[in-house]
Amino acid sequence: MRRNVELARDYITRAELRLRAVDTLFEGGGWADVVRESQEVVELALKALLRGCGVEAPRVHDVSAVLLLERDRLPDLLAAEVDRLAEISKELRRDRELAFDGAEDLTPSTFYVRAEATRARDAARWVVQQVRRADL
Repeated sequence: MRRNVELARDYITRAELRLRAVDTLFEGGGWADVVRESQEVVELALKALLRGCGVEAPRVHDVSAVLLLERDRLPDLLAAEVDRLAEISKELRRDRELAFDGAEDLTPSTFYVRAEATRARDAARWVVQQVRRADL
């Protein structure tokens, strides 16, 4: 795959805009929405990283397997962080639908609490910072 820098930059710019939305949701106490939107931030940022390195970004919500498989194509300065990037992608993916739709026995607004929202937001912010370090 050819490196699509323009698309990679678009993804990271959109991820940063969504981080601002996450902060607004956090200020409003929308813990479930913070978790859901944080997942989308991570997904966009990691797809920016992959595309910026010439790796086809799969059309899935969790790109952890591709990150681990293609770690040698990622910038050296992120080598020590690949496992954590993959772990965050996988963890937030698990909550994606649940935080949005809930379930018969689970209402997202009462299930998710501030601590989970804080973890998700902090993880999303950290992922964006790491991808920005790659200077795509």
